[in-house]
Amino acid sequence: MFNFAARQEIGPAGPRGWRAYAVGDIHGRLDLLEQLLAKIHGDIADRKGRKVLLVFVGDLIDRGPSSAQVVERLRTYDHPGVQAVFLLGNHEEVLLRILGGEADLIAKWRSFGGRECLASYGVDAGQMARLSDDDALAVVREAIPKDHVQFLESFDDSCRFGDYLFVHAGIRPGVEIDQQRQSDLRWIREPFLFDETDHGFIVVHGHTIRPEVEMRPNRIGIDTGAYRTGVLTALAIEGSDSWFLDTRTVEKEVASS
Repeated sequence: MFNFAARQEIGPAGPRGWRAYAVGDIHGRLDLLEQLLAKIHGDIADRKGRKVLLVFVGDLIDRGPSSAQVVERLRTYDHPGVQAVFLLGNHEEVLLRILGGEADLIAKWRSFGGRECLASYGVDAGQMARLSDDDALAVVREAIPKDHVQFLESFDDSCRFGDYLFVHAGIRPGVEIDQQRQSDLRWIREPFLFDETDHGFIVVHGHTIRPEVEMRPNRIGIDTGAYRTGVLTALAIEGSDSWFLDTRTVEKEVASS
């Protein structure tokens, strides 16, 4: 778990001297990723004077048309003054499990986004339906470059940023962070989504699509369904201020000290 210094301010805040941008689920939409990165880079240029953390909360792949291209773009991402952190989503987990030998997952994976992911790597997913599990696994392993696999394997499960915790799906209420199960961090919906517990920090997460950013006292959901809505969203945090950038609007201020 990445852990950046505790806050220095009153109320929910990021660590002093830092600004963070948390990007929601991309799901193979390279076009939207490029649009949002342009807005983030412009925001960085306009708001100088802070070290910048850029957090991707997972689900880079599947569903949209350009999973391979998104992975390559972010694997090689480099921007002056920006430290990038990548968190593992449930879709990356399934792909890594398949590559690790769980060939029986391939058919189900194709039905929830794997078909599009395979196509982005040049694989005809329809032809794969006629293959045995072992032969299909060989095709997947052949199609996905080793440097992409190594990149996905390097992802973390959470990132603490002052009074905020970035994860993919959420946390199990009442369980200490160092005791959380990976399956919950990557897959949980209930009981997390409707729990009103004060966790001691604000959980920033993706995984569950909402038509707008979901603001609750103890969590902020930033998965706005990019692959089907065309809206990819980022939450920015600096001190006790926060604001949104997305591929639909220039900026929305949501809080200020």
